[in-house]
Amino acid sequence: KELLETRIRPAVQEDGGDIVYKEFDEDTGVVMVKMVGACSGCPSSSITLKSGIENMLMHYIPEVKGVIEAGDDDEEDGDD
Repeated sequence: KELLETRIRPAVQEDGGDIVYKEFDEDTGVVMVKMVGACSGCPSSSITLKSGIENMLMHYIPEVKGVIEAGDDDEEDGDD
């Protein structure tokens, strides 16, 4: 979560979007995040998620095996 806040989130915010950490499943090694702002619905966001965010998290945190985007039906936190 700290890596997301200090390294990844500022870069995403530069493009007018934001990324919110949702959860980490220790059993599967999957991190769930929510893309918001300009990133929400952006065709490039899935590429950013896989190529940038996933690769960086997997590089620095060996326990991370993948990153997925939380769906719209997941818990709402009123950021819409």
